[in-house]
Amino acid sequence: MANHKILVIDDSRVIRNMVRDMLPKGNFEVLEAKDGIEGLNSIRQDRPNLIMLDFLLPRMSGWEVFQHIQEQQELQRIPLVLMSGRREEVTEKISEPFEYFEFIEKPFEQKELIEAIKSAMAKAKLTRPTAIASSPAAPVDSAGSSQELEEIKQKMAKMQSEIDLLKQQISKLLSFIKQKLR
Repeated sequence: MANHKILVIDDSRVIRNMVRDMLPKGNFEVLEAKDGIEGLNSIRQDRPNLIMLDFLLPRMSGWEVFQHIQEQQELQRIPLVLMSGRREEVTEKISEPFEYFEFIEKPFEQKELIEAIKSAMAKAKLTRPTAIASSPAAPVDSAGSSQELEEIKQKMAKMQSEIDLLKQQISKLLSFIKQKLR
């Protein structure tokens, strides 16, 4: 029986097989999922010791799976290796440095895979700061928290005014198009 369960969530059978072939024989049970929903279900049911997650997936993206993992403290402790053919796709959503998970760019070699797994295992052990926002009963009595809340309100008001402006522009554009079609 294998010592460790590794879940490979990737829509490419080639990548899933490649990861399986690159791992040392006999030490790992490789579980596979071909999309984000299947992967998330497997994470919940099988509780893998390591997750290898493609960032672009059908049905539920790797980004969405990543967000689900980050929302649950017990899942955050599972070492995670994000995979993508383009690093910039990942960095658009998650800024570097990647503090609590590892990233590996596809295609990769066996040595890179093993190093990424080791790094992900070390990063998963790091203590994460507890978010103030996650505890709804936390009082907002410090000046810093009040100031942050006020800044957020201001940003939301600005965003709402931008949304209203965009709605007006779209309305004008639609009436212009309708007028030209007559």
